[in-house]
Amino acid sequence: MTTLAPSAPAVPSPPRVSAGVRNAYGTELSKLMAQLTTRILILVCAAGPFAFALALKAQSGTPSDALFGFWVHSSGFAVSLVILGFAGSWGFPIIAGVVAGDLFSSEDRHGTWKTILTRSCTREDVFAGKLLAVGTVVVGLTLIVAASSLIAGVVLVGAHPLVNLSGVLTSASRMLALTVVSWLICLLPVLAYTSVAILVSAATRNGILGVLGPLLLALVTQLLDLIGRGVLVHELLIGSAFDGWHGLFASHPFFGQVLVGSLVSVVWIAVCLAASWRIMRRRDFLTGVSGQGPSWTAPVKVVAVSTVVIAALALGCNIGPNGVTNSRVISAIGHEFNNVTLLQQQLIGRRVPPNARFYIRPECYRPGMTGAGPGDWSCYVYVFLPQANSVPYQLQSVEYDVSVQYNGCYKAQSPPAFVGNATMQNAAGRSVANPLFIVYGCFNIL
Repeated sequence: MTTLAPSAPAVPSPPRVSAGVRNAYGTELSKLMAQLTTRILILVCAAGPFAFALALKAQSGTPSDALFGFWVHSSGFAVSLVILGFAGSWGFPIIAGVVAGDLFSSEDRHGTWKTILTRSCTREDVFAGKLLAVGTVVVGLTLIVAASSLIAGVVLVGAHPLVNLSGVLTSASRMLALTVVSWLICLLPVLAYTSVAILVSAATRNGILGVLGPLLLALVTQLLDLIGRGVLVHELLIGSAFDGWHGLFASHPFFGQVLVGSLVSVVWIAVCLAASWRIMRRRDFLTGVSGQGPSWTAPVKVVAVSTVVIAALALGCNIGPNGVTNSRVISAIGHEFNNVTLLQQQLIGRRVPPNARFYIRPECYRPGMTGAGPGDWSCYVYVFLPQANSVPYQLQSVEYDVSVQYNGCYKAQSPPAFVGNATMQNAAGRSVANPLFIVYGCFNIL
């Protein structure tokens, strides 16, 4: 009589959903990395900052309209921050659109939904795997740009101290930490743009609209920033979330815009992904139009709805409190002018006592317009200098043309007749940037 050996206890297999998501993630990530567009993006993200830094090094001009642009020849951190400013406006929407804009529509175009939706890989698995793969690539590209811009700036310009947005020269170690944190803060709005591309791709089944969706949203943000004085509508847009890092570079940092921007980005991500999943869950892949090419019915509806939404946003740009007020502009200009003037005195070798201050009275107004809101301002800074003779003070005035943006950041520039040329000689006889020539600053609009 044969005795049967007891069988080994069965090892419980991992849940099918987890295995399916893992398989879908690996497959989708391989597909994305095999695409020519992804490889081109990796090359551009890695080499682009070096090309930008080399172009700046080969010429004396500066991108002075960009925040910190006047200092790109003085500190490598300014190079990275200028690139971050451009990426927040246009670079990240392009990356999000190119990577995620064809995520779902490509399956419709090639008629492959029936192939990938097998019993070993459910609809939920495919959706989660695609999201994880796209998120991995987008975050990876963002980190590549961040590392490349920092390395390019430090290697080609140098890890030198940089004047912050309060006019105070800040150490290289602190600037490095702030620059790294600023790039990390931008990960959430980057993923928000990615979720928009995913939603457009799933809703329209059209890869072109999916790629262009984030870029058009960024363009709308830029246009809306030029109109209206209220902060409510502006702060609800993804593009405004890229402005939060500005507050970190003030001598007295403010974090309201960082928190609001992060919360807004999370809401965008949640709403877009929930809507995308609802669309994909209700799709009939057996009798649908998967193999018949993209339909233009949904794109037409999307364009019509988007037009109505943009018009409503434009009308609502005055809703909420005004972030750019006369008192805020005057306070910011006055404090920063004091700091950059003291910095100039230190550069030419004069001893400046700690916490020294000038007696300054700034006056700012908007020519021909109300005294509030973004746009072009004129500021007269009256400086009262103490004298040793019977006249207690000598009055000097400096005129600045100030361009104030919706987010509270401004660029103030004065004619050379008032403050001197763009460069000056320091105490060691070397040519350095004149801190009074162009002044950058930001104040809290919340």
